[in-house]
Amino acid sequence: MIAVIDSGSTKADWKFLSPNAYPISISTMGFNPYYHDESIILPKIKTAFAGKIDPSKLTKIYFYGAGCSDPQRNKIMADALQKYFINAEISVDHDILACALATCGDQPGISCILGTGSNSCLFDGEKIIDNVPNLAYILGDEGSGGHLGKLLLQGYFYREFPDDIKNDFEEVYGNDKQVFKDKIYIEPNANVYLASFAKFLSDHKDHIYVQSLVSRAFSEFIKRHVRKYQDHNNLPIHFIGSVAFHFGDILKMVLDERSLKLGMIIKKPINNLVDYHIGLEGWEKNKI
Repeated sequence: MIAVIDSGSTKADWKFLSPNAYPISISTMGFNPYYHDESIILPKIKTAFAGKIDPSKLTKIYFYGAGCSDPQRNKIMADALQKYFINAEISVDHDILACALATCGDQPGISCILGTGSNSCLFDGEKIIDNVPNLAYILGDEGSGGHLGKLLLQGYFYREFPDDIKNDFEEVYGNDKQVFKDKIYIEPNANVYLASFAKFLSDHKDHIYVQSLVSRAFSEFIKRHVRKYQDHNNLPIHFIGSVAFHFGDILKMVLDERSLKLGMIIKKPINNLVDYHIGLEGWEKNKI
């Protein structure tokens, strides 16, 4: 049995695969080695898989995750997984590689993540050949849920909201500035908290103020990331992630305005990743 995992900072999708058997699908919290270590990861997976998966039967684990961007971070994740899946060969790689494999397949393209955080890469059909650095939610993450949350809170506290949006916002979240600041500057997982405001924006995405805010965030992502890649005017530009999926119409408009070529938009890459790894194993897809 093998496992293929796609993990953002908020949620992780796990697929457990065996030849001639239906996949077992399990969702857990997202694991990011910048914010989570073994003391958090191991208990969470033990609880999630208890009575559902026999960890000793796993032979290979393919984990693609947010924050898995260097050997030190990848080792944090791999060591935690090895403690539970004791017989498995563990492979940990960045979620941007999962994004490229799931969207580009074996063709060149630009592949982007717009979820809790954001990232992008230039893929040549075999490997990632360029990657504008991801600076995370304080310095970067343009176009992400965290970025949208930051812009939303700035608009509220800088008194830029139209009255109808302001009233709806206060009805849901209140108006105590200190509560918001504590969540961001004191409590853990500020990136996930900021990204949670994307739901409010999605619920109001027909409002011109919200459309302008989201368009501004996507425009900044295109300017600072996509346009840095060679041949970006001709290559398909693919997107995965909940933000890209729920605001796909605005994303398409932003690309159309710049005469850029929109590829696919998918919410989660896991099913495409499963197909890729079934091929690597040499299994027949119609029997999985």
